[in-house]
Amino acid sequence: MTSFKLQWCFLCVLIGATSAQLSSTFYSSSCPNALSTIQSAVQSAINNEARMGASLVRLHFHDCFVNGCDGSILLDDNSTFTGEKTATPNNNSIRGYDVIDTIKTQVENMCPGIVSCADIVAVAARDSVVALGGPSWTVQLGRRDALTASLSLANSNIPRPSLNISDLITSFSDQGLSTKDLVALSGAHTIGQARCTSFRAHIYNDNDINSTFATSLQGNCPSSVGSGDDNLAPLDKTSSTTFDNAYYTNLLTSEGLLHSDQQLFNGNGGTTDSQVQSYSSDSSTFFTDFSNAMLNMGNLNVLTGTTGEVRINCRKTN
Repeated sequence: MTSFKLQWCFLCVLIGATSAQLSSTFYSSSCPNALSTIQSAVQSAINNEARMGASLVRLHFHDCFVNGCDGSILLDDNSTFTGEKTATPNNNSIRGYDVIDTIKTQVENMCPGIVSCADIVAVAARDSVVALGGPSWTVQLGRRDALTASLSLANSNIPRPSLNISDLITSFSDQGLSTKDLVALSGAHTIGQARCTSFRAHIYNDNDINSTFATSLQGNCPSSVGSGDDNLAPLDKTSSTTFDNAYYTNLLTSEGLLHSDQQLFNGNGGTTDSQVQSYSSDSSTFFTDFSNAMLNMGNLNVLTGTTGEVRINCRKTN
């Protein structure tokens, strides 16, 4: 009898573990048009402003680095907690909340209470990359939404543009991501723009940046703090609205916009030099590794089963 109970309990654990796994077909029956609806809304947003594609990818990244991919970044402040939107890496920087709101409204109208905000963010990131010419991957679904957010973890966990390579590796490792994932995910900087506050120190103080490139940026980003802080520059000077491998080509000529970008390549056999060189000459390898890294990141500490909830409004808990 005892043996039977042990076997039964073990079976219960297996069933529980299986039910908690993400699945690419999670909404096939409960909301079959969810993915096509998200894709159409993302395409519309990018048609209106190409930069939004990069913003939606970044939204997913910043969400996943704080307690996992749980939609916590979308929560507004309330009487219980201060959310992540005003954290230093996010404040006046993260965009795309309104696009997620639009998608959520459309999906709720079709399938009330079924599709989580966290899943919408993950799918929107994939669809943004595809819309801008990058690779596709099969997003695993079934995430549930967090009931809280963390300002302190957003300030400490999200990698800063001032980090050196060793600190970048540690930051990603702390999240369960490899150095290979770090270099591949950094390739998302082949699209989008950055604020002067993010690259000012790099273009005035660092010696690992092409001097001509640095000078070309200084006219739009004065050295004095508070002057031109919100002025923008493309993260990829070559093709900032096309998802390609030019980001890595730029690093070979010391034309990475951020300090953290150029840290991936120093030309002296550094830890990540060979991977950067590989991606710069072979976009297909980059696309494959980027897709795999996005899947790895998208699976970080997800809430599934009965944990969390499916928010009706992505900005507040039910």
